[in-house]
Amino acid sequence: MTEIQNLGRRILWLVTMAFVVMPFAGCAEPPGLAPVHDVSLDVKIGQMIMVGFRGLDVNDNSPIVRDIIDRHIGGVILFDYDVPTSTPIRNIESPDQLKRLTAKLQAASPIPLLIAIDQEGGNVCRLKQRVGFPAMPSAQYLGSTNELSLTRKHADQIAKTLAELGINLNLVPVVDLNINPDNPIIGRLGRSFSADPQVVTSHAAEFIKAHHKYGVLCALKHFPGHGSSTGDSHLGLTDITDTWSSKELIPYENLIGQGLADVIMTAHVYNANLDPNFPATLSKPILTDLLRKQLNYNGIIISDCMQMRAITDHYGFEAAIQAAIEAGVDIILISNNAVFDEDAASYAIAIIKSLIEEGKISPQRINESYRRIKKLKERL
Repeated sequence: MTEIQNLGRRILWLVTMAFVVMPFAGCAEPPGLAPVHDVSLDVKIGQMIMVGFRGLDVNDNSPIVRDIIDRHIGGVILFDYDVPTSTPIRNIESPDQLKRLTAKLQAASPIPLLIAIDQEGGNVCRLKQRVGFPAMPSAQYLGSTNELSLTRKHADQIAKTLAELGINLNLVPVVDLNINPDNPIIGRLGRSFSADPQVVTSHAAEFIKAHHKYGVLCALKHFPGHGSSTGDSHLGLTDITDTWSSKELIPYENLIGQGLADVIMTAHVYNANLDPNFPATLSKPILTDLLRKQLNYNGIIISDCMQMRAITDHYGFEAAIQAAIEAGVDIILISNNAVFDEDAASYAIAIIKSLIEEGKISPQRINESYRRIKKLKERL
């Protein structure tokens, strides 16, 4: 991008902010992604990055706005709590504040921006009742009650809230089976609907349909299944070789077959029977051969956070990004909330460009992800 083009984009953003904020008002349709052959490599790579950031408000000098304008990042993820500083001051203070923040972020981007959050209910809620948001029950409660009308009601409330706030991607539903109730990151936190794959499927479907009603996308997680694990992949590599079974794939197979899989998030779990070399996020046998070919999934694959210790303790950042893209990941998630690095997006983009220049990743592979991202964003 030339300096003149860059300046023009900044001026456009500032003008938009002067009317805070009516994105796309009066336009026939919102801006979108151009065809793959009309887009620069920089844009394609940037669209593959989703990053977390600090701040209750943004302006033209905010690092995240520079990432959006200068580096074309495709998405951001919001948190209520900042883990590195152990403070409940991150991106969310009140409904009005959050609505202003998402509007400014969206207005900064010439391409529709994915604004993501984990609003599952129960223990995993970024929108807390104490700052003005409605309370939501856990997936485990809804699954144990097993009344689809109740799940539909609560999912509808979540989706309506997100749509009003300008959040267009909810990283739900969890479709992990509650095989190990003592699982520290799934079962013990009440994040699974059930150990029964059909119960999980039916309640997950209600969640997704409710979100689609309000124009909000969803992400199934955590593929190929985290519910049987005995460990937490946030804290280290989790081996599910002896606990995982193929029935953990059933909710994915069902929801893909119903056309309800917008996005699928990977798990940083290791299963030697599926891939003796890599955890799922970095595994071509799991993501390409199993998910794409066997389960016929053609949509977006997003990684779980690449800063989790299951990855950082065992792989260098460059090696992990290369393996993830080769495996089939379309969006690299860098939550920036295990550690915080203001330059994380820039660093990741530089790594991908270098891998392409060195011939380690082909431009065609980048085009594949860009096409999937384009198709998804056309639904916004």
